[in-house]
Amino acid sequence: MRLALTVALAATLFSPPALADDWQAVLQAARGQTVYWNAWGGDDRTNAFIAWVGEQTERRYGVSVRQVKLTDTAEAVTRVLSEKAAGQDRDGSVDLVWINGPNFLSMKEQGLLEGPFVADLPNARYLDLAPGSPAAVDFTVPVDGMESPWRLARFVFAYDSARIDAPPATMADFVGWAAAYPGRITHPDPSNFMGATFLKQALVELAPDPAALQVPPTDDSFAIATAPLWDWYDALRPNLWRGGTAFPENQSVQQQLMNDGEIDMTLSFDPASTAAAIGQGLLPDSARVFVPEGGSIGNVSFVAIPYNAANRDGAKVVANFLIDPATQAHMQNIEVLGSFSVLDPARLDAGARAAFGALPTAPALPTLEDLGPTLPEPHAGWMTRLVEDWAKRYTR
Repeated sequence: MRLALTVALAATLFSPPALADDWQAVLQAARGQTVYWNAWGGDDRTNAFIAWVGEQTERRYGVSVRQVKLTDTAEAVTRVLSEKAAGQDRDGSVDLVWINGPNFLSMKEQGLLEGPFVADLPNARYLDLAPGSPAAVDFTVPVDGMESPWRLARFVFAYDSARIDAPPATMADFVGWAAAYPGRITHPDPSNFMGATFLKQALVELAPDPAALQVPPTDDSFAIATAPLWDWYDALRPNLWRGGTAFPENQSVQQQLMNDGEIDMTLSFDPASTAAAIGQGLLPDSARVFVPEGGSIGNVSFVAIPYNAANRDGAKVVANFLIDPATQAHMQNIEVLGSFSVLDPARLDAGARAAFGALPTAPALPTLEDLGPTLPEPHAGWMTRLVEDWAKRYTR
């Protein structure tokens, strides 16, 4: 770790002169600022990591971080939108926001984002920002330098290997598996992000033309693409937990059901969450991770800076610190957060690669190879219509 820090510092010192001068101005302007980082607050390990980030940036750069814990990113978007409507184009209340694809699209379309700024971050040299790369696209929408990556997300299932010999190999196989073990699986309500992702994972596998999901849906394309999905769900639903008439509120509630032995599977967007939950006593030691054999939906978690941020220089310092190789290695440590790095391994030197190679492992922690191919997220417009259609079909 110390070697990686030294290497990263040396790399910063050898930045191109113009960039180095500009960055020194950012560092000088940022000193003394408090960055209000609006971020989902539902995971204790993530909250602890954000607190650690604030301690480090305060000590190194004089930039403190205060997490504004959200239950939904839309809360921050609404706040910025309200400030813009009121003519508050500076000194806004949101400095940095952990943002997801649909909300990024909304803020980008409404001119609510600072940037482009990512290419100006010294540590951007460790990213693959080529057009179409995972760090340059968010839910099919080009990032255009207006949000900076900080961790990888992959949709995974966790099952109890003490009760299940072989989990379903495909989403299509869930129907037969549920019929053999009625009431033993469920998914969060699709009004929750994780429940919607369960449907999207099935949609990607079952749609006649997955490429059609990469552009906004029309009435016709939505009807064609989702017809196999609803047939699949109609067959699956009767054998879901409680006959498919009730659903866990979110991932945490579903995980508790599995820990209580009431169901056999849970799901997550963090491949390391199962190993972490075992360590915390929240899942049995026999819990293991799997993904459908064709791969699973994956995306990158980003941070963005609103156009009217009061402390935008401090926010850039925090964004740059998040993609420092030493920070990324610390984050990927299963004993810290366990989230996979967004850095391009080919751009790391031997010291940084060694820091990642020395990280501890755990039986329930999959490797990148275990996770198989990363499937692209459908365009953000599909999620909205999918959730609305599910509610219309199954809650009335």
